[in-house]
Amino acid sequence: MSRESPVSEVRLALGKQKPVFMRAVAFSAVIGLLMLAPSFYMLEVYDRVVNSRSVMTLAMLTVLLALVYVVLEVLQWARHGVLRQAGEGFDVELGVRVYEAVFRANLRGARNLGLRGLRDFAAVREFICSPTMAGLMDIPMALLLIGVIFWIDPVLGWFGLASAVIQGVLTFFNKQSAGSPLAKANMLASQAQTFVEASLRNGEVVQAMGMADGLRQRWLKMQKELLLHQAQASDRAGVFGALSKYVQLISSSLMLGLGAWLLLTGAFAGSAGLVLMASILAGRALAPLVQVIVGWRNVVNAREAYTRLEELLEKIPELEPGLPLPAPKGRLVVEHATARAPGAQPAAKPVLRNVSFDVSPGAVLAVVGPSASGKSSLAHMLVGAWSCIGGAVRLDGVDVAGWNKLELGPHVGFLPQDVALFDGTVAQNIARFGRIDSGKVKMAAKITGLHKLILKLPHAYNTKVGDEGVTLSGGMRQRIGLARAIYGSPRLVVLDEPNANLDETGDAALMHTLQVLRAAGATVVVVTHRKNLLEMADLMLLLVDGEVRAFGPRNDVLAALQSPQAKPRLRAPVTAIGGARKPAAA
Repeated sequence: MSRESPVSEVRLALGKQKPVFMRAVAFSAVIGLLMLAPSFYMLEVYDRVVNSRSVMTLAMLTVLLALVYVVLEVLQWARHGVLRQAGEGFDVELGVRVYEAVFRANLRGARNLGLRGLRDFAAVREFICSPTMAGLMDIPMALLLIGVIFWIDPVLGWFGLASAVIQGVLTFFNKQSAGSPLAKANMLASQAQTFVEASLRNGEVVQAMGMADGLRQRWLKMQKELLLHQAQASDRAGVFGALSKYVQLISSSLMLGLGAWLLLTGAFAGSAGLVLMASILAGRALAPLVQVIVGWRNVVNAREAYTRLEELLEKIPELEPGLPLPAPKGRLVVEHATARAPGAQPAAKPVLRNVSFDVSPGAVLAVVGPSASGKSSLAHMLVGAWSCIGGAVRLDGVDVAGWNKLELGPHVGFLPQDVALFDGTVAQNIARFGRIDSGKVKMAAKITGLHKLILKLPHAYNTKVGDEGVTLSGGMRQRIGLARAIYGSPRLVVLDEPNANLDETGDAALMHTLQVLRAAGATVVVVTHRKNLLEMADLMLLLVDGEVRAFGPRNDVLAALQSPQAKPRLRAPVTAIGGARKPAAA
């Protein structure tokens, strides 16, 4: 007996909105019944008012019809509000989960999957409260109207049902013909949007090196292909939409003609008013189908977004909550760690292979090596941004990859080469966009020598830095990133080329920061090429082609590297893995 496949998170989130959807369905049912009012009004006018020639009856019927229309509009407005409530409930149930999945997908290298995630989530949420969804809910009532036509006369009923079947066939062929080019157009639109975003992020490089024309030509080529598929889908949908509208219009007239023929031949025992009523009901019954066909593009887009959203959440499963762990003291142990760049193919060569070392609290480790040796990759792996495919990185004995980042994050400081500042104030960026502790913010700024510089800004700590810190100099961005890294006195601080954009004053402030961190007992890892930072190190690690060629006390490693026997293979005979050491003499 086969096991049932688990229900997707997206379906579960929608399932929790079932009570809200049922209220919308109830509104749709009442709306459908009230749609019969014009037909009954016409029937009463022809059968009762015309025969009795009563003005009072006509007036009362007209007032009643006007009230029904008021109720009908109120119910349609209420249904829209209920569907909006369902969309908001869906957002509450799944919004945080999707955001976290998008973020983690980006870290894993699945950038395209992540970028689409939030857009797909918005597409599903917006479809829930769209007119097309309301049209779908009206289809059962359309079938009920066809049932009323059957009650009036079976021949008219079969004719109405045949018209509905034709509309359904047109809907099917519309989906088949327009679905493929529309899916291709949506994919190209996503690629074009991603390409434009990348171009805008690197606008200065594009402008300086005259790349704008080449990039524009590539974008135009993507747009041309996109518009081609959109036009193809639109043309096909337009054809079927026109056919559907034609069927709707002619069905009412043919229904009237068929009823008149039945009256003339004596096959219909009812009144002429019933024939007119059947004609009107036929038009009402087909209206929701036409609405769905006209908005079929929205249905296709929502369905594709729903499928991609399920794929995203399936590939990026929710993290299981672990037991709370005590605050780390800073003991860093790397055990035979091997890693690939996120998103790399399984057959790709690892950028780090069998890396092992040990750093005790209060020690400063300098990581050196030639370009493309894996230094920055190691920095990302140490803070848990990259996962190991073999081995582990442990902080106080706990694997950082599996440690809840919300719990671990305050105890870790990280300054990457590309300093990422976010649109907000200086204080918000230093405080990591959490609750701002003014004392901790100013302490981090003073340790890094930023306090006086920040006070000179237009609004001091409340100065907006702009997207990616665009209003600040490179050195200022790097120093704010450094202050953010040490905010809250973390126990592990990893700095990747922290003085790449610093002047002499900034260098001195960085040296002071390292001294403060060491005195506080923090474990510090610094990726550097600068000699002055090497002088601050207790330990030194040499990486070459993703492998550890030397590790140990700084002076021992330097001496080993200067030895003629060590130069040919760049391998020092130092393999010591020890605890904290006092700074060696320069």
